[in-house]
Amino acid sequence: MLRPLSLSARAEALQPSLTLAIAARAKALKAEGKDICSLSAGEPDFDTPAFIRQAASAALEAGHTRYGPAAGEPALREAIAEKLSRENQVPTSTDQVLVTNGGKQALYNLFQVLLGPGDELLLPAPFWLSYPEIAKLAGATVRLIPSDASAGFRLDPEQLEAAITPASKLLVLNSPSNPTGMVLSRPELEAIAAVLRRHPQVAVVCDEIYEFLLAPGHQHHSFAAVAPDLSDRVFTVNGFAKGWAMTGWRIGWLAGPKAVVAAAIALQSQSTSNVCSFAQYGALAAITGPRDCVAAMAAQFNDRRALLSQGLMAMPALKLRPPEGAFYAFPDVSATGLDSMAFCNRLLEEQGLAAVPGVAFGDDRCIRLSCAASNATIEDGLERLRQFIASL
Repeated sequence: MLRPLSLSARAEALQPSLTLAIAARAKALKAEGKDICSLSAGEPDFDTPAFIRQAASAALEAGHTRYGPAAGEPALREAIAEKLSRENQVPTSTDQVLVTNGGKQALYNLFQVLLGPGDELLLPAPFWLSYPEIAKLAGATVRLIPSDASAGFRLDPEQLEAAITPASKLLVLNSPSNPTGMVLSRPELEAIAAVLRRHPQVAVVCDEIYEFLLAPGHQHHSFAAVAPDLSDRVFTVNGFAKGWAMTGWRIGWLAGPKAVVAAAIALQSQSTSNVCSFAQYGALAAITGPRDCVAAMAAQFNDRRALLSQGLMAMPALKLRPPEGAFYAFPDVSATGLDSMAFCNRLLEEQGLAAVPGVAFGDDRCIRLSCAASNATIEDGLERLRQFIASL
């Protein structure tokens, strides 16, 4: 009799993405003929702009279908470096940039080359659900720094200072934030920098994937520009998925100190190798082309974010700090007496509305709703949510 294969300890400990699981369940119910409204997606519902698609198509016809450099097409790396230097005020050279299969691989590569057993990731909570799992795959432990809606889900410098231990090696900053929509101001980033100057062993990774999606009155600041004296331990992760509606293209980037980026390039050369060659030419067109399309999509997200937020704040059973960016709202549903999993499971089964439980993001009091959907879908979702709460 054959003995079943055993999984590695890291595979046994790995948790699958709850957002993908919710989306899969919603699709399955829809396939069964159920009337489903989804506000769970972390994905723009816009088409990739035509000039980007055309650039990729032209590259395909021109024969850009072979292996390329593991670090990415030189022209794209150069354009990313130029964008960071000019737009974000983060001086960056081409050899400090790695093109990756989406922003998630940029984080994975960085965590793999920086973290190991005995190291600690400092993670403000609520957090994007993949951060802790990627850190655990690198053998590191995760130290959470909690916040809540009453404080605007903001990272308190005193809490950060108290959380740092000799094992602390990397801090995650995600602004604009998934799931809360919180945007760190320049004074807040300066206060965080002041703490980190006292702890030279702690590096920082800044996830800036939502940098173009900001509510009126808010501005994005790159941490490396706010604290240039810390640039030798600051990494930036970004990509094309959210701002240019290119989620399926799987193109992100990692930028930072040359020696660490070189190690990440070596890792990529032994794992996925280069990102799809002709897709990179589409990304090159995006980052060097006009930004009218980005601004137009961001403006629509502003309208949708306001529609979703106002609808949620009109429901007495919910508490919401209006999001300042990204395309999510993260209301507190604890007054209903349900935890986030029970709330979302019943919401989907009873009203056909898909939302993501906050427990996946480190806060079981809340749920995440996305405004990456049409106004009609958002209004439909709000009505289903109202009916569900009324039925409790």
